[in-house]
Amino acid sequence: MGYGDEIAGMGSESKNAMGGEKYGGNPQFDGDLVEKMSEGERNIYEAGIEKYNRLGWKRLTVVLIVEAIALGSLSIPGSFATLGMVAGVILTVGLGFVAIYTSYVVGQVKLKFPDVAHYPEAGRLMFGRVGYEIIYVMLGLQLLFLTGSHCLTGTIAFINITESGVCSVVFAVVSAVILLLFAVPPSFAEMAILGYVDFVSIIAAILITMIATGIQASDTPAGLSGVNWSAWPKEGITFTDAFIAVTNIVFAYSFAMCQFSFMDEMHTPKDYVKSIWALGLIEIVIYTLTGALIYAFVGQDVQSPALLSAGSMVKRVAFGIALPVIFISGSINTVVLGRMIHGRVFKNSTIRFINTKMGWITWLALITVITWVAFVIAEVIPFFSDLLSISSSLFISGFTFYFPALMWFLLVREGKWNTPKNLMLGALNLCCLLIGLVTLGAGTYASVDDIINNYRSGSVRGVFTCASPE
Repeated sequence: MGYGDEIAGMGSESKNAMGGEKYGGNPQFDGDLVEKMSEGERNIYEAGIEKYNRLGWKRLTVVLIVEAIALGSLSIPGSFATLGMVAGVILTVGLGFVAIYTSYVVGQVKLKFPDVAHYPEAGRLMFGRVGYEIIYVMLGLQLLFLTGSHCLTGTIAFINITESGVCSVVFAVVSAVILLLFAVPPSFAEMAILGYVDFVSIIAAILITMIATGIQASDTPAGLSGVNWSAWPKEGITFTDAFIAVTNIVFAYSFAMCQFSFMDEMHTPKDYVKSIWALGLIEIVIYTLTGALIYAFVGQDVQSPALLSAGSMVKRVAFGIALPVIFISGSINTVVLGRMIHGRVFKNSTIRFINTKMGWITWLALITVITWVAFVIAEVIPFFSDLLSISSSLFISGFTFYFPALMWFLLVREGKWNTPKNLMLGALNLCCLLIGLVTLGAGTYASVDDIINNYRSGSVRGVFTCASPE
């Protein structure tokens, strides 16, 4: 029996020891503790179990779409402008299929170890307490960066919609408050209801931008043939520019990091495969068409986020329509982080179900603190592409690429190494591991280098100043 098989056995025993069969497979409560509860406490507990066990694969797909298809799609045309059409399409499609596979591996871990409620617990299975704490911090910081990036995008949206002279910090505060309000519902099943609005919002904003930029290009004297797009990377491209463009594409495929949390609410977890294929293919199509068409219509002058390229009036309309996706998608990251911290602090208390007065008080206090920290991050790194890039390099490289690869080697693999299946999957996961490690090292260097260069050149606003963010 290998290390992964030993852990599998421990997971099964752990579930039985905690009363998993009787109490909905909940890993957080000791079975004896539940038995000692008063009738009122047990009613709260059972209502909590029911509340967090309502997610089917279709709703999971919607929640994943809410979490995934947002800011990533707005950064890809800028990546195409840097990398060129050929490399842009290859990377967008290729990394998309890699992300589908690594998400499949994450789901396999969840099915094999049902007690894993979020990513850090998978880290515990691989590397013990140290792995748990490291991944816990990484996931927490990534979710903060994501909420911060949505706060920054909300600020950019309000500045462009209003075209007023109001200080940008005021709009940042307004964005943070809206993100906080959308994060109040603690259940992902409840968040899924907002997901339909979210999806329509981002698709409409992208289509408006595509149509507007296409019309603008057609109305120029040279027409579409006069747009200065290229199949190849732009002239004089630096390593920093190239890798920031790559990491912005990586950012677009970050859905695996919240998958454990989402699957923990599914009533039929094995159906997750349908969700990740549906989401993955939708993402690949949307990202490729968005990147290729807007780049072909605008050329090298395409901006990031892409809605800035739509012209004055259309840009205001597009940002207005995109507001739901900016704030709904941003708030779900707050919910994931809040649930992770709240569940840990109140591990053996019914407060963690957030269906009592104290549960709601602690929940509202927690998401308020999270949103405030995210607001600070948005003000400290007030430029869109670099904020996405450093987030991708430090965190998404792990959650989407090298951690799932390590999960396959340590937890999922079964049978002897020399079987054709294991040799093939071993090679595939080794490639995923290398993609993640290269993104971590080279991407972090490029992100930090560009941030330093931007501040040195004065091309971005200062921290907590009223100038428009980039």
